[in-house]
Amino acid sequence: MEKKSGLIRYFWQITYAHTIAYFIAGLFAIVIMKYKDLFATEIISSYMHPVDAPIVALGPFLQIIRGIIIALCLLPLRKTFFEEKNGLLKLGLIIIGLSIISTFGAASGSFEGFIYTKIPFMYQLAGWPEALIWVTLFIGILYVSKKYEHKKIITILSIVIIVLISFLSIMGFLTAKGWFSV
Repeated sequence: MEKKSGLIRYFWQITYAHTIAYFIAGLFAIVIMKYKDLFATEIISSYMHPVDAPIVALGPFLQIIRGIIIALCLLPLRKTFFEEKNGLLKLGLIIIGLSIISTFGAASGSFEGFIYTKIPFMYQLAGWPEALIWVTLFIGILYVSKKYEHKKIITILSIVIIVLISFLSIMGFLTAKGWFSV
């Protein structure tokens, strides 16, 4: 039973760490980096939804699914990242290397993106601050989560924050669809 509860806790920690980090990094990108203006440019608007699109509003809620996927992908290396010295630092470096700099497709801002896309250099780098903030927050939240995992307040706080993010995301989606007005 302890092994099963440890696995559930692991999935929850990865999922809420990702979702909260994603939400905060996204707010930073929209408010500070002016993603609304960036996404309206001719270059970016051809492949990105505007930030006020209904699916974009639903994005933070859908990150719960992505968190579960991330947890599944990291599961075979769980002990390496969560039990070894500097394991979370190693995880952060691997994430930066494989999901930001050296993706397996020509994603904007990646090594392949610089080579194979026509996107200008400055647009290529535009998403890096958000991505680096996400990685830093993700690793930081995981660190705090692991350090205080036996404190009930961490579990309660994570549930409250995820419910709040989900509520805001769903209400944003419904409002953007015109099904609900504020």
